[in-house]
Amino acid sequence: MALRTSLCDRLEIDYPIVQAPIGSATTPELAAAVSNAGGLGHLAVTWRDREETRAVIRETRERTDAPFAVNLALDDATTVVDTDAHLEAVLEAGAPIVSFSFGDAAPYVDRVHEASATAMQTVGSAAGAREAVDAGVDVVVTQGLEAGGHVQSEVATTALVPRVADAVGDEVPIVAAGGIADGRGIAAALALGADGAWLGTRFVATEEANVHDEYRRRLREGDETDTAYTSLYDKGWPETPHRVLENETLERWREAGEPPAGERPGEDDVVARTDSGDGDSIERYDVALATPDLEGDIQSMALYAGQSVGLTDDVRPAVTVLEDLLAETRDVITGLPGRRS
Repeated sequence: MALRTSLCDRLEIDYPIVQAPIGSATTPELAAAVSNAGGLGHLAVTWRDREETRAVIRETRERTDAPFAVNLALDDATTVVDTDAHLEAVLEAGAPIVSFSFGDAAPYVDRVHEASATAMQTVGSAAGAREAVDAGVDVVVTQGLEAGGHVQSEVATTALVPRVADAVGDEVPIVAAGGIADGRGIAAALALGADGAWLGTRFVATEEANVHDEYRRRLREGDETDTAYTSLYDKGWPETPHRVLENETLERWREAGEPPAGERPGEDDVVARTDSGDGDSIERYDVALATPDLEGDIQSMALYAGQSVGLTDDVRPAVTVLEDLLAETRDVITGLPGRRS
C-alpha cells in the first residue's frame, strides 16, 4: 500500500517520516541517508557557528538531491549565533526547509519564504499551533511529553495531536513527535490526526549518528521506565526541561534532596573531556551531548532519550531503520479490523 500524506506533498518527500534534529548527534551522513531513503533528514545547527553551519549544509547537499531540513532553536539562552545572522547563513547555504523550535517563528517566516524555502515550527499546545499557522508556518510539529532531549510540552502525544488537528484542520500538515519509534507509533500518530511522524531516539541509535558508543549501549539496553523528565542538566541551557536516561548523576542529586543549581553534588566535577586531553571539558550537569570524541565518565552525562527507548534495541544504518519503519507501518495499517489492503 502507498504511504503518502499531505506532508509528503508539502515537503516533496516520499514517506511521512522525519528524523528529528537530535542536537550534536546530527551529521550530514545521517540527514542525507534519511532523505535519500525517502524520509526527511535533519541537521541541528544552533550550537554551530555560521561557517560550520554552511559547511554541514553544503556537505549534506553534496550527499543528497532530496529535501532536508535545518533546525534553529530560538531560545536566546542557548543560541551561540544571533538568530537573524544564523538564519541568513542557513538560507544562503541553500537549506530547502527550516524548522524552528523553542520560540516564536513568526519574525522569520517571511524570510524563509522569500528564499523559496519551507518553514516548520515545533509547538507544545493547540494554541501554539494555531499561532504558528496564523504566522504563515507551512508545517506544524507537535511535541509530546514523551519526547527525548529538550521538551516543549507537558501534554502527552496522544492527547496533544488530536487537539492540534482540531485547531489547525487541513490548513497545514501536522507532524507528531514524542514517544514514536516503530511502525505502530507511526500508524497511531496518523490515526490521531497527524500527517507524519518525527522520530529522535530511534535515529540516535543509528550508525551515522555522532554519538558515543556508551550512549548507544544505554539506548540499546534501556526500557520505557528508564528515563527521567527533569531540568537537571542546565549548564548551557537553563530552566529548560528535558528527558534523559537515568544515571548516577540523577541518583546522587535525588539522594541529596534535589538541591538547586549551585548546591548540587559534584557541581563543578569534570566528567569528560575531548579525547585529545587538552580540549573542552564537560562538567556534571552540562547540557552537552555524548559525542565520540569524549573520554571519561560518559554515563554521568546527559544521555538524552525519549520514552520510546524501550523500542530501540539495536543500532542499524539509517536507511535500514527507515525501511523497517515503513514496512511495520504498512503492516499495522493493513492489519487493522475492517481495513482492505
